[in-house]
Amino acid sequence: MKALRIYAGPRARSHVERNGLNPGDVGVVPGAAGGPKGLILGPLDRFIFGDWLTRSHQRVDLVGASIGAWRMATACLKEPISGFSRLERDYIAQDYELLPGRKYPLPSHVSERFGLSLESFYGGHVLDVLNNPRYKLHIVASRGRHVLGRQHKVATPLGYAGAFLSNALHRRVMGAWLERVVFSTSSRLPFDATDYRTRQVELTEHNFQPALQASCSIPFVLDAVHDIPDAPPGAYWDGGITDYHLHLDYDSGGHGPLVLYPHFQKAVVPGWLDKAFKWRHGATHFLDNTIVLAPDREWVAKLPNGKLPDRTDFPRYGTDLKARVTAWSTAASAAAQLADEFQQWLDKPDASRIEAL
Repeated sequence: MKALRIYAGPRARSHVERNGLNPGDVGVVPGAAGGPKGLILGPLDRFIFGDWLTRSHQRVDLVGASIGAWRMATACLKEPISGFSRLERDYIAQDYELLPGRKYPLPSHVSERFGLSLESFYGGHVLDVLNNPRYKLHIVASRGRHVLGRQHKVATPLGYAGAFLSNALHRRVMGAWLERVVFSTSSRLPFDATDYRTRQVELTEHNFQPALQASCSIPFVLDAVHDIPDAPPGAYWDGGITDYHLHLDYDSGGHGPLVLYPHFQKAVVPGWLDKAFKWRHGATHFLDNTIVLAPDREWVAKLPNGKLPDRTDFPRYGTDLKARVTAWSTAASAAAQLADEFQQWLDKPDASRIEAL
């Protein structure tokens, strides 16, 4: 059974039909939010950053939210293959104490443990990430405004209810509650940010860890990160709230470079609060220059529990850490087929295999 499906916008497909796909063609790689679903992309990450892109020399912008930010920061390490392997091991092995009667751990406990894991993971290597000569890193976080400016047991749920209702009216309106903040190692963003309220902040040694932790801080699952150095004051949460799958304007009026997007599904959903709004899941002209690599649905159905790893596995397995580790490890190992098939396709890029986004 084929594991890999290849989707592309019209401009990207036209390029492949004329020229194939070479590592020097790629100018942007996004990394979506999605928690454990990102585990399925480990083999593709190791191949793309540890082998294929090393055959070229151009600048590549890496844009990530949540686990996607962790992945893209890992790509900037001097040894990305070993970094991605460790990310996979660390993520699969994460374990949190459950209080009696609770299905999920306390957010404060998860935040503390996650912060320590990031400190261990990037300890001594932050400057390698920030000063990577080729890769420019852009970490997306969501900054609360007004009632969401500080985490509070009453105000925060009310603020997110307001954000949900505003987003239901129009995505831009949600900017009154939450703004996109991009922590970057470059002053130039690889997308046009006029679609949504946006700020850009320089990513430095002082704010790298809090910015990355904020980008991964799912509301009510982890605590917000407050007052990140060199950034506007306030509470910062998961970058997936504003930009779940980074459905950003990479094409910039038809002049953007090719975007190679290893993803865990075909749809590139704009914001986390758009998950229920299926009419917002279709591709727009923003993705005209984008190639999405995603697993086939029938192949996914053969994985443990008939699905990708996801956060529902925490209550599913409860305190049975060994069972969850086995299920997630099995899925991550099976994903080697995705990387193998992509390598084979690159050797002979068959445009007939490309489907419309």
